[in-house]
Amino acid sequence: MTTARSQLITTGTGGTFHCVQRCVRRAFLCGQDRYTGQSFEHRKAWVEQRISLLSDCFAVAIHAYAVMSNHLHLVLQLDPTLPAAWSDAEVATRWVRLFPPREDAEAARDAKRDRLMQQPDYVTVLRERLSNLSWLMKCLAEPLARAANAEDACKGRFWEGRFKVQVLCDERALLAAMAYVDLNPVRAGMAETLAVSDHTSIRHRLATLTPADLDRPLRPVLGQATARTPLGLSLRAYVGLVEWTGRQLRPGKHSMAHDAPRALACHDDADRWAMRVKAVGSGYWRVVGDATDLIATAERLGQRWLKGIGLARQLANAG
Repeated sequence: MTTARSQLITTGTGGTFHCVQRCVRRAFLCGQDRYTGQSFEHRKAWVEQRISLLSDCFAVAIHAYAVMSNHLHLVLQLDPTLPAAWSDAEVATRWVRLFPPREDAEAARDAKRDRLMQQPDYVTVLRERLSNLSWLMKCLAEPLARAANAEDACKGRFWEGRFKVQVLCDERALLAAMAYVDLNPVRAGMAETLAVSDHTSIRHRLATLTPADLDRPLRPVLGQATARTPLGLSLRAYVGLVEWTGRQLRPGKHSMAHDAPRALACHDDADRWAMRVKAVGSGYWRVVGDATDLIATAERLGQRWLKGIGLARQLANAG
């Protein structure tokens, strides 16, 4: 049964989420069409540029992303307390960056910003939108759809009507979702290693940070650090954990549990960690967390059951 996002995510409360946006039918976000031979790889740069812009404008921390051939993943955290500290001018400036005037010149941008600032009630609305998940995904999806349709010389839907969202209830769920997203191209056979897994957050981290950054606390890959910045890990420890997890999830590549990185001991048991990461994609549906979290969400939604409760109990009893 489909659950309205407004029931699952209370407006104004923020939270941490795993979002998946898929293309319709055989529309290509990226990749190469095997039937026509046409390559759409250049669109991956569009997606990453747009994600970077959103991270500058919204009250968001981007923890992980992956751009695939017909869908994209985002793991993010929204903090509605941040826009409260922004001036009206800053809110208007951020909004104009997202929705520039047709004549995209500095004078036109300044004029649009000034017009917005003369409407304080509307600025209040915009302030709320800049920490709203649906508006963030709208600002990601719509410009990409217009650009892709223009390039394909067609009209109509490019994306499925609804993006999928999972609420990540705790730090372990957040870490599992990050690992799941960063491993997507490797698990799909699109890349052999994380270092060449282009257009993912972990590739971005490895390509842009200096060796000294490897031992500093892990921060969001884009956007602003928030009160719940994960996870007591360094980047070096996180990369080691993701690499080890990838070996567990690929046939013939398993490592022994006693070889698990020490960082994992703070978050989970080695024997069930791979199951937890894999479950982000298929074992859970709307909520990722412990059984108590899923049961509480089901009760709040007026439901007797929520997909993943049985799995969460199994994980709690394993090991």
